[in-house]
Amino acid sequence: MMKSNSELVFTLLKVAARIERRLDRTLSATKGVSFTEYHLLNELQVRYKGSATRVDLASAVGLTASAITRALKPLEKIGFVVTEKSEHDARRSIATLTPAGKELLEDATKIVNDDIAQLALPHTGVDEALVVLNHLKN
Repeated sequence: MMKSNSELVFTLLKVAARIERRLDRTLSATKGVSFTEYHLLNELQVRYKGSATRVDLASAVGLTASAITRALKPLEKIGFVVTEKSEHDARRSIATLTPAGKELLEDATKIVNDDIAQLALPHTGVDEALVVLNHLKN
C-alpha cells in the first residue's frame, strides 16, 4: 500500500525522535551530556574544526542563536568549550572546543556509533533520504 507524503514525513519524524531519545539516554547515563550537547560539540569539531560563531553553530544544528548561547553555558561551565568575543565584532561570540571537550567528544562518538550500530537500521532508502535532505538545505 502506498503511503502519502505526509505519512512518510510524520513517520520519519517519529523514527528520528525515538533514535534521539535513545541516544540522549545513553549519553546522559554514560557521559553526562545530552544528545543535543553532543550534536553541538560534534558540529563544532567536524564542521568548524573546533571553533565557530554561535550563528554558524545555530545554522548547523537547527537551533536559534539564543538557544545556542543557552546550550553553550553549561558546556563552558564544565570546561568543554570556551567562548570569547570576536576581535572584529563585539556582538559576535566564538565558541572553541577545549582539550577536555575533544576528549569527551571522542569518547561520546564511540558510544553513539555503538548505539546506532545496535539499531540494525536498513540501508534501503538512504540515498533517497539524502536527496530530500539536500533539497531542504536550499
